[in-house]
Amino acid sequence: MADVENALPLAARRELRIALSETKDSFVSTIPKVELHIHIEGTLTPALKWRFARRNNMILTHPRTGVDFTTLEEYEESHDPMKARKGERMNNSEETLSFFEAYYGGFDVLRTEQDYYELAMHYYEHAAAMNVRYCEISFDPQGHTRTGTTWGTMMAGFRKAQGEAEKTLNVKSAWIMCLLRDLSPQSAMEHYLVALNYRHMIIGIGLDSNEDGRPPMLLEQVFARAREDGFHLTAHCDVGKTYPLEHILQVAAQIGHTGADRIDHGLNVTESPELMELILRKGIGMTICPWSYMRHQPMEEVYERIRTLFDAGIKIAIASDDPAFMEDTWILENLLVAKRFCKFTNNDVLRLVKDAVDVCWAPEQVKKDILSKLHGVSVGMKGVSD
Repeated sequence: MADVENALPLAARRELRIALSETKDSFVSTIPKVELHIHIEGTLTPALKWRFARRNNMILTHPRTGVDFTTLEEYEESHDPMKARKGERMNNSEETLSFFEAYYGGFDVLRTEQDYYELAMHYYEHAAAMNVRYCEISFDPQGHTRTGTTWGTMMAGFRKAQGEAEKTLNVKSAWIMCLLRDLSPQSAMEHYLVALNYRHMIIGIGLDSNEDGRPPMLLEQVFARAREDGFHLTAHCDVGKTYPLEHILQVAAQIGHTGADRIDHGLNVTESPELMELILRKGIGMTICPWSYMRHQPMEEVYERIRTLFDAGIKIAIASDDPAFMEDTWILENLLVAKRFCKFTNNDVLRLVKDAVDVCWAPEQVKKDILSKLHGVSVGMKGVSD
């Protein structure tokens, strides 16, 4: 299980979050960025959920007490571990609602095309403000269809936002359909077949949700079909003692017959020089979300492992994961915290972004445009100290 006792406490994380917000690092702030690990549902803040629920004539209720929330302030407190009320905690010293309760419970408020459009635009606006020029956004269709939402409603809202973001914010993007590993292979295949209708938006097939006892090869039939159909593949390999290296091996070498193009998370790989060599040799990218790990893992261990991957030459892309559930930390804060605790220089950060461009699935012209801008940054850095 996660080593919560040695993880950075919530109060310390909040202090660090404030310190990062006051950090004046113009290089990290202004450098063009590529984001490859962001869950659109992980950007669904309590305020957004409250707005959508009110608009859709829904009453938000605490999932364990059955008590209705009457104000936005009450609802926000239910998501705030520092303001937990007695008897409302899970068996976890920090969390008011468990992560999965808060995360999947939010899907219910998304009912209309406008809801999905506003959710996506909320992310795109944040991305543009942080100079993200390209992103691949994960979404969980199985979590939405089980609430009664149709694919047409969901994808129309996302597509409208995607087009508007490219036109008005200069943020290009594609979508990754994530399969929920705790649902059946039949459900995964049913949703995959519908996803074929949205090939103009969906660039990759991923795997997320609760990994405990659910190895990636359980959904190999879908991954094999997706590989044959030309999709890119990735999968979550979560971080902690309960998650075996065998899961990372399956993603790197087996799913889709050939292994995936990327691994999401997967810091445990540093325990195996053989697996690291395999990932390096195959050129598999890894998406790394530092803030996510230090909520449940020893902080020194987290950054030592990230640095180990970087020094080994493995291409890693720093990303934000689920900002609404992680102290409002986005790609900017994750880059800043990685730079600080991995002791990355500006040149190292530049390499991180170039590696993210390399392992992203954007059209070649999009990659060339971003690399051209990064080359301009590199030229401007000559003679400038970190």
